[in-house]
Amino acid sequence: MAAEDFSGPIPLVVGVLPDQHVEVLQTARTLAEQLGVPLVCAYVDEASYLVEWDPARDAHRLSLHPEKDQADVEAVRGDLGKLIGDALDGGTADWTLRLLAGDPARALGRLAEDIKASMIIVGTPEPGLGHRISEALNGSVAAWLSHHQRRPVLIVPQKKRTEGGR
Repeated sequence: MAAEDFSGPIPLVVGVLPDQHVEVLQTARTLAEQLGVPLVCAYVDEASYLVEWDPARDAHRLSLHPEKDQADVEAVRGDLGKLIGDALDGGTADWTLRLLAGDPARALGRLAEDIKASMIIVGTPEPGLGHRISEALNGSVAAWLSHHQRRPVLIVPQKKRTEGGR
């Protein structure tokens, strides 16, 4: 199902990342099922920048790394599709995957505005020094969205792991 085909229930937008904790997708699935609405899963490629925005298609983008070709983009799409499919397995929510370009917070906000999403769902930053440095330099996607959106933003925390377990 393509995002531009939503003529029924208003969808939810959920930001996805390859190494994201699974609670984000599971929470989004549960909420979508309870509300009877579809999910639009969106991945934002920060290594590309937006050159044209057309909500009926993936973003028209140019890579900051020209050696990165379409095969790389398709590999990301396939990996994310499998990750989302696994996380949403057994559920009844319809979903689609959109690949976007540019700043993650602004891209998610732009998509949500264009498809008139009722909510944006994102996860908390992953633990670790690399993620903390990235957030300090780039800012938090969740914080930017919560301050610059007219629609609700649901921030899903990662469950605490027990010692020795995952």
